Amino acid sequence: MTSLQLSAQEETVERFLDAAARGDLSQVSTLLSHVSSLVNRTGRSGWTALMFAARNGHYDVVEALLSHGCDKFSVNSSSQSAYDIAKFWGHRHVSNLLGRTDDGCQRVLPGSDLHQQENYFSRETLDRLSAKRTDKVWLEDRRSDPDTVYLLFSNLSPMVSSPRENHSAGVESKLCRLRYEAVKDLLQKPATVLIFLGVEKRRKPSSSSSQTVDGVQEPPAWFAINTDEDAAELLKRCREKNCYFPKTPNRDLLKLSEEEAGVVAQARSVLAWHSRYSFCPTCGSSTGLEEGGYKRSCLNPDCRSLKGVHNTCYPRVDPVVIMLVIHPDGNQCLLGRKKIFPVGMFSCLAGFIEPGETMEEAVRREVEEESGVKVGPVQYVSCQPWPMPSNLMIGCLAVALSTGIKVDEDEIEEARWFSRQQAIDSFRGTRPAFTVPPRQTIAHQLIRHWIGMNCNL
Repeated sequence: MTSLQLSAQEETVERFLDAAARGDLSQVSTLLSHVSSLVNRTGRSGWTALMFAARNGHYDVVEALLSHGCDKFSVNSSSQSAYDIAKFWGHRHVSNLLGRTDDGCQRVLPGSDLHQQENYFSRETLDRLSAKRTDKVWLEDRRSDPDTVYLLFSNLSPMVSSPRENHSAGVESKLCRLRYEAVKDLLQKPATVLIFLGVEKRRKPSSSSSQTVDGVQEPPAWFAINTDEDAAELLKRCREKNCYFPKTPNRDLLKLSEEEAGVVAQARSVLAWHSRYSFCPTCGSSTGLEEGGYKRSCLNPDCRSLKGVHNTCYPRVDPVVIMLVIHPDGNQCLLGRKKIFPVGMFSCLAGFIEPGETMEEAVRREVEEESGVKVGPVQYVSCQPWPMPSNLMIGCLAVALSTGIKVDEDEIEEARWFSRQQAIDSFRGTRPAFTVPPRQTIAHQLIRHWIGMNCNL
């Protein structure tokens, strides 16, 4: 084989890998139709097309590559499979696809739960395109694109619309999606905070994409804006009916669809971080926004935060353990209530993880502090972003070693053991022993999960 032929082959492989990384299903399919052997070719660091597609959450490309016989168990130079990569980057829909065993292969990781509960606020409907956050030219172009979507927040509350004027409970709200012309004056104001959320994920190639770069159509970008402008004036920018800014986020944001709740979880958490970090925590100087709103840099050139990587420069996430404690008999669970809860409502115990503490130890410490109950084995179930303001709720089951309750009244006002039947009756609404937490909460899902499982962890 001549060096010219070798160079042409390498170029084809690079085009194929790049198309998979971008989610260009059309080009991936075209290249495979001409050179089927491309499917398992690797690039730098041993990455295959399947790994690149998994990294960026391109479900349709992953599906196509698997249908062409791509080896989903090959690993890169870091010993990561495509499944490992998808799971690490939070693309659960892709990791579930890669983890299926209905293809007759038994090499899936033993004991892993490939179909975990998807909690409210968890759905990723946008491709975050984190690599584009440092591309100022690209971001500037997308800001002014007529198809770009803007979500407008007033004091961290998103503008939403409701089919009814009274915004009654149980009625689903929808995010108001504004365009560039409606917000361009806000973008020029120094007090406005703008963050890039990502671009819409597409399952199939579409001709409605907003821009074309090197012949590749790009889907609409999404941004979020937070401003302290008068809320009544801001509402006039939207053409939809019954627009408003929710007054009680902990309750009103639970009215959004699963797709929109996931977007709000990202947007509100980052905007809340900006609202608390206008000044440098290291030296007290002012800070400036960078990287599409995902970094704040100190404007003091002598500040030590500019040297190295510091967690004060990037959006923070506060980890919280939330746990359902199971009685040693396996047939009762421990629930508590705070004074601020609605009358009759009991929920799972919860608390922040402290520095230098494992998730398991945090569960044991918090349960004993709040209820006096000692805990042994701890099992992770699932997690939930909770943008009030920026928590990650880590849901666990735990087995009690003791059963006596001694409540810390500074934390909760009451804690009780409830039987499995009492929990079932409460969910059904027949002779309820307590009011169940809202279905959108991970506490609700943990109790439901326990009801449906056997007694043993």
